[in-house]
Amino acid sequence: MNLKRIIISGFLIFILINSLKSEDGYRLWLRYDLISDKQKLTDYNNRITQIVISGNSATIIAAKEELIKGLNGLLGKNIEVPDKITKSGAIIAGTPQNLKIITKLNLEEKLKTIGNEGFIIQNILIGGNSCIAIAANTDIGILYGIFEFLRLIQTESNISDLSIISSPKIQFRLLNHWDNMNETVERGYAGESLWRWFELPEYKRLRYKDYARANASIGINGTVLNNVNASPLILSNEYLLRIAAIADVFRPYGIKVYLSVNFASPKDLDGISTADPLDSLVVDWWKKKINEIYNYIPDFGGFLVKANSEGLPGPLDYGCTHSDGANMLADALAPHGGIVMWRAFVYHPSNDDRAKQAYNEFVPLDGKFRKNVIIQVKNGPVDFQPREPFHPLFGAMTRTPVMPEFEITQEYLGFATHLVYLAPLFKEVLESDTWVKGSGSTVAKIIDGSIFHYELTGMAGVSNIGSDRNWCGHPFGAANWYAFGRLAWDYSLTSESIAGEWIRMTFSNNPEKVNTISNIMLPSREAAVNYMTPLGLHYLMGQGHHFGPQPWLDEAERPEWNSVYYHKADSIGIGFDRTITGSNALSQYSIPVRNKFSSLYSCPENLLLWFHHVGWTYKMKSGRTLWDELCYKYYSGVDTVRKMEKLWSSLENKIDEERFREVSAKLKIQEREATWWRDACVLYFQTFSKMPIPQDLEKPKTNLEELKKIKWKYAPGF
Repeated sequence: MNLKRIIISGFLIFILINSLKSEDGYRLWLRYDLISDKQKLTDYNNRITQIVISGNSATIIAAKEELIKGLNGLLGKNIEVPDKITKSGAIIAGTPQNLKIITKLNLEEKLKTIGNEGFIIQNILIGGNSCIAIAANTDIGILYGIFEFLRLIQTESNISDLSIISSPKIQFRLLNHWDNMNETVERGYAGESLWRWFELPEYKRLRYKDYARANASIGINGTVLNNVNASPLILSNEYLLRIAAIADVFRPYGIKVYLSVNFASPKDLDGISTADPLDSLVVDWWKKKINEIYNYIPDFGGFLVKANSEGLPGPLDYGCTHSDGANMLADALAPHGGIVMWRAFVYHPSNDDRAKQAYNEFVPLDGKFRKNVIIQVKNGPVDFQPREPFHPLFGAMTRTPVMPEFEITQEYLGFATHLVYLAPLFKEVLESDTWVKGSGSTVAKIIDGSIFHYELTGMAGVSNIGSDRNWCGHPFGAANWYAFGRLAWDYSLTSESIAGEWIRMTFSNNPEKVNTISNIMLPSREAAVNYMTPLGLHYLMGQGHHFGPQPWLDEAERPEWNSVYYHKADSIGIGFDRTITGSNALSQYSIPVRNKFSSLYSCPENLLLWFHHVGWTYKMKSGRTLWDELCYKYYSGVDTVRKMEKLWSSLENKIDEERFREVSAKLKIQEREATWWRDACVLYFQTFSKMPIPQDLEKPKTNLEELKKIKWKYAPGF
């Protein structure tokens, strides 16, 4: 072969290799590319020379595969994998049961503290050889430890003095997929469902394994495969066979499969005349069905149930209670170790405040649920709004465990076109103090069992994942998936540290890029609150699809589906009075919280209009009137998005072209829609305040009547 042909062949190989590494977002944060810092690379290569892992379980095989793949890519070499340590630089990983040398490292006391999923990473000397040990009590702990070690390398951290002991603060860390049987996704903005039912069980897509890897890397250990608005068909033999195939892929990665179930399944699947949870035929039907499920899936996790909510069937249809329904299922699941997650998202057409209804329905049942039932509570008392106070059920259920349900998908936050980093929202809820047992009784300490000694603890996130190549629709959407998992494992992590990890693993370790992208992400949630629902306003979104502003909505079938129900703007002021002079929803909180929020002077201004109807001329802490403050908030939201655009544009030619172009385009969309939100809301509320927009703010480019004409009949995810 002549020189010219060699050069051409080499060039074609180069192009092929690089095309396989297309930066389209598919690899998420598991990008095992060569370390760019030459000094760090040299140091790592000196410290890491071989991998020693013992065991032959599917989980150990997956862990070994991940470590080899990760280190080979990051270090740019084929790392040795001997049966035993032969020199310094060995990464040894194992449990006392599958790697004898672990028993000689004096880790027994530490291992006692980390449970079944925790791990230890520690620098040690073995026979004079400098090594790094990854130890755990179980194989899944080893897998989690290996992902943590790879995270250290990806983020170019110091590995010369490691002494890491880590275990999850929450027991059940789940994604809830709102995927339908026809492969659409309710509130999904990233394409169709991952689950291709018509191909299963024969064809298990590689994407299922990559999904499991990504979840295991952040400690997620459960997946609810289907929509809470569940079809009974999910329990048919035809689908159980397919679900078992997915469970087989997930099992090595420590991920259990759960299902949302329709309470009327006995009627709809087998023609039983009732779904009464106290009827013996119904009880027997569920026992047989659950036995059947476990025959297919021996480690099946359990059920998620939405009942007597938004028209779905439930025990109340038969004069029974939520506890009657949950306990019937729990009793059938208990012999297999399964759990019931019973959703508290219930509300009915009523003159009473929608925000009060879940509390009113569930607190009288506290202590009446079986031990394997956990109540799944949305983070706020209405419905995943850009900002809500914490749900009053956190702290009110002293004898029944509760778990928060966060929305990772951006149903009320601009879908997958708006860049909104949600870790600050998650943290805001988790750090909220319920004061049920004095100062420090945070939501986090409620849900981890510290306050009421719950036997079950959990945290759920409504998935933002779909069939789009980049998984989440927006290149930054994966940051919210990542943040949820990291906080479910350890809620003490900060929004800043999680963002830093994700940026380094997803884009670059370059300090300038990390700093620039952090400055885009960290203020983005507050920006969205400001251009949508500032100062405690809520539920101003378009009817049904929840896209775009519709603060004038007053024609929905039910009062609580109208925007005017929530903002109550009139000539006097704006806001929902939830104090003793209004709906008295504040009575559902502990006395210190009640006292704080009930006063205009002590209520945090970012929740002021959630709890109070406030006059337009009320003087805010800034010295401005409420009207002027509202205007400035709306305008600051748009201004922040413009700053985000400018910061991102500074990364041109510093970020791969494909992702740079997509984010640039979506920031333009976000700026346009933020302006739409600002103008629509300010002009609409001005019809009540009769006050001018402050002179130093730009004037809307259109009028209210034109803005009211904008319609979206085919918004995605609805």
